[in-house]
Parts: sequence; structure tokens; C-alpha cells
Amino acid sequence: MASTGTATALQPTPPALALPPSQFARLQPHAYLLAHLSPPASSQQPSIRANGRAPSQFRVTSANTGSLTHTNGSAVVRVGDTTAVCGVKPEILHTEDIASWSVSHSYPSSSTSNKRRKLTNSTEKPGQDTADGSTEDEDDGDSYIEDFSLLVPNLSLSTGCAPGFIPNAPPSSLAQSLSHQILSLLHTSRLVRAEDLEIWYQRPNLGHEELVRYNEGEQMDVDISTEVDQATPQAREIKAFWVLYIDIMIISLAGNPFDAAWTAVLAALRNTKLPRAWWDVDNETVICSDLVSEARKLSLRGLPVASSFGVFEADAAAGWRAAIIPDAEEEKKKTHNDRKGIERRWILADPDGYEEGLAQERVSLIVDKDAKSGKVIIVKMEKNGGLSVDRKELRDLVDVAARRWDDISRILGQC
Repeated sequence: MASTGTATALQPTPPALALPPSQFARLQPHAYLLAHLSPPASSQQPSIRANGRAPSQFRVTSANTGSLTHTNGSAVVRVGDTTAVCGVKPEILHTEDIASWSVSHSYPSSSTSNKRRKLTNSTEKPGQDTADGSTEDEDDGDSYIEDFSLLVPNLSLSTGCAPGFIPNAPPSSLAQSLSHQILSLLHTSRLVRAEDLEIWYQRPNLGHEELVRYNEGEQMDVDISTEVDQATPQAREIKAFWVLYIDIMIISLAGNPFDAAWTAVLAALRNTKLPRAWWDVDNETVICSDLVSEARKLSLRGLPVASSFGVFEADAAAGWRAAIIPDAEEEKKKTHNDRKGIERRWILADPDGYEEGLAQERVSLIVDKDAKSGKVIIVKMEKNGGLSVDRKELRDLVDVAARRWDDISRILGQC
């Protein structure tokens, strides 16, 4: 009996059944994130994400402009471990190469041309606010950008930015979707002004005496009054447009590529300079100046900033169950604590790649602030993937997006 007790005492203890956090995150990603967001009440630990951020905290963002020397504007933006590079290159599009231009603009004495000439001859600057709060050029010419495709964004995911992107592969659906989102937001926000992309030809304003001398030298029998009337409405006309090719490349993908790509587009457009261009009558073409001092920056409309959110639910099968709208009377009977206990979900700002795979719903807000009053303006709002986010929570997300706007404005202002 004594020998048996000795053998039992010398028996080694079995190892503890525990997994390192990295293996636990791979085997049970939902449970791993839930353990961080919903710690035990006895531990008295705050609700934090697996990456150490608070639910409404964004990743560290940095921006650098003018990094690409072969473009007219460029920027490198890093949001956490997601990095986007954007370059803007302009190209001249002659109006004679636009099929619909010769039909709809054969006579530049239309209301648009008259209004633009009036704006040019007045003391107001293009885009200046009027008494009613709108701008003179708000409706005129902006359709050119969309009708003639003057803004051409193209996003690509470089090889090696993430494990799933292999060499010589066709463009992924994610890259095509992001390109469409950026193009749609450029048109919705009306960020680029049409007047910055127009190349005009200013015809000589020949008065009565100048026309007489011109006709005498050429020995032409022309009705002077007719020539004056015809020259007046055709004193200024559009001969070409600038087409901006906006190329974005994601060189490191670690979640939320849209915010990084759009911020890179904003920084690159703010850095873009277009050379001074004019129409040469003798050669019938557009000539650009080589002087850097004569190049001009784009006068952008505001600063629309994108903020994306992901909704994480405690129920791992939330995406599979059918959406059931609760009865209004039953909801009234429930106490506040009951509703709080049932609703176990978190809205995570700027989700990384790990959290995006677990998000049941996504919300994207694009907001801007009025330069005079500081009022928050919702430029665009997108919500997809579920029905859990209500109006009250959307208002709270707008406040978070407004604080994000302050951060991005400060970062881009330092570039």
C-alpha cells in the first residue's frame, strides 16, 4: 500500500488545456473578439477590441503629398496597416473629339455661355457664394464632368498587399467595387469644379473702328453691324477639357480600404496643379505653359471625409437567421434592462481585416463641414448587410464622423 501511494505521488501532472491567443483567434475568431468586447463583470475590464482600440476609435492615420514626381498630384495615405497611393495625371480632351458637343454647343450664345461670360466679366470669382447661399456655377457646367467622363478613377490591389492577391490575376470584384464607389462619390460630392477643367478661347473683342481698319486692310465688303453682333456672343468659348486620371493602388491591405483610398484621393487632388493652357488659333490646338509658377491648383468644393463602421453581434449565427420585426406592444412591456440584455452588438469604427470578416452590417458616412458656420453636412450615407442600426445610432455615428473630419482636416492641412 505504501508503494502504491508513492507511485501516485510521483505521477506527473497533466498539462493545462490552453491555447495561445494567436491560435485561439484563428480557430475561434468570433469567440475571440467577443471575449474582448464582453469581458466578465468580475474582471472590471473595459470593452476593448482585439487590437486594443475602443469601439469608436479609429486607427492612426498619416498622409504625405507630392511623393510621385511623374504626376501632377500625388499622395500616400496610411490608415493603420492599410496603405493607399494615389496619383493624378491630366490629359487634354478637345471638344471636337466629343460627338455630342458639336450638336449641343454649336452656338456658344446659350444660357450657360452667357452666364459664364457674365461671371467672368463681373468682379465675383467663380464659385463665389451668392446672397441665397448657392453658387453662381453650381448648376452650370457640372454636368460636363459626368457626361464627358472628365474624372476617371481606377483602383488596383497590388500583388502582395494581402495573401489572396496573386500575380497576373484579373481585377478582383473588390477593386472594381471600390473604383465604382470612388467615382460615384466624386460625382455626388461635386468635389472638382467644372471650371477648373475647362480650357477657353478668348476671341479678340473687335469694336467698330477695329473692324473698319480690319476690313479696309483685307479689302472686304462686310456689313460691320452684322460682324459686331456676331462677334459679341462668340467672344469666349470652350475649346477643350482637362481629363483627370486618378490612379489608386492599395499596397497594403489590412481592412477598410475605402477610407484609405478616398483619403488618398482627397490629398492627391488637393496637391494637383494644372499647367496654364490656352487655344492657339494659328495651330488650332491647345498649348500648355512650361512655367511651374503659372500652374494653378484645383479649387475643390469642401473636404468630404469618409468614415466606415462595422457591426459585430454576439450571436455568431446572426447573419443566418431571418429578420423578425418585434411587436410594438411587446416592446413597450419590456424594461430597459431587458432590452439592454438582449441587444448584444457593438458598432466598431474603422474595422481592420480581422473584424471585417466578422461584421454583420456595414455603415459608411461621408460628411463635410461648412466653412462659415461649422455645421456638419452629410454628403452621402451607405448602409448594407443588416437592419440593426437605427436612427438614433446613426445620429451618434454622425457625431463620430464629425470628429473624424476634424482629424483628417488637421492631417491634410499639415501636408
